[in-house]
Amino acid sequence: MANPNFHENKCKRLIAKGVQPILRVLSKKLYVKWQYRYITGHHLNLRKPLRYTEKLQYLRLYVFPNNTQVRQCTDRIAVRDYVNSKGLSGILIPLIGEYQRFEEIPWNNIPDAFALKCTHACAFNLVTREKAKVDYVKIKKEFRRFLKTNYGRKTVELHYSKIKPRLILEEHLSPLSNQLPIEYKIHVFNGKARYLYVVSGRNSDIRYDNLYIDWTPFPGAQFNHWRSSEYPPQKPANFEMMVDIAEKLANPFPFCRVDLYNINGKIYFSEMTFTPAKGTLIFDDDQADFIIGKWLDLSNYIK
Repeated sequence: MANPNFHENKCKRLIAKGVQPILRVLSKKLYVKWQYRYITGHHLNLRKPLRYTEKLQYLRLYVFPNNTQVRQCTDRIAVRDYVNSKGLSGILIPLIGEYQRFEEIPWNNIPDAFALKCTHACAFNLVTREKAKVDYVKIKKEFRRFLKTNYGRKTVELHYSKIKPRLILEEHLSPLSNQLPIEYKIHVFNGKARYLYVVSGRNSDIRYDNLYIDWTPFPGAQFNHWRSSEYPPQKPANFEMMVDIAEKLANPFPFCRVDLYNINGKIYFSEMTFTPAKGTLIFDDDQADFIIGKWLDLSNYIK
């Protein structure tokens, strides 16, 4: 999702668009190092990474692409089996259907409110409360293009590349509200939840609030020019249960962000993310990158 508060140099962006495809073909490592420098302004140290964002690049290049369980948990359909295997089937969003092609969706028989997502990518989705207002022809064309896109190769997040492109249709979690539900993105490092950010105001005035896992503010972790709320978000009464769920799901991995919803006390699973923003986060306080980096131990992975 593009940040309207971020203004990039158009000339620089035009040059970057020309360079990207060439570097992707020549060398994935070279591309990632260039992209990291281009976005964050920092040189990428892959030999002795200290920053959180550097460690994410190491995982992105050398660890996650070879981990079959990471690929399973990135796949929006396969992850449901993973969540179920952890005894957490009760947090799964009710499923309407799974489809190989857009044309298989029984459009006239599905609910007015739904969430349609591609299994193999980030942000290839449609969430609507009013099916009648959807431009069917336009959406059909768009999702056909989505399904043909090798998202992992395009973004050099290679754990996406081996996921079979399909479509998943889920129930809308707030069909009577113009606002999408608040999302709690819990970051788990070596099995331990350390911090989260709360996303609110989607579809109107989106805000990101960064917090340590004890719910105290972590303002330095604000990133990529997003704005925080005027007032701190309210902590859910069953937040400790959400943390337990996140740690249980993320336990096998050195790092994972587990995204959950909490609607009237009912917890729902959203997704598991292994390379947030491709690991190219720009923190308001550069020291936050090092603070978070200390939580992520890669000693068992770095050669």
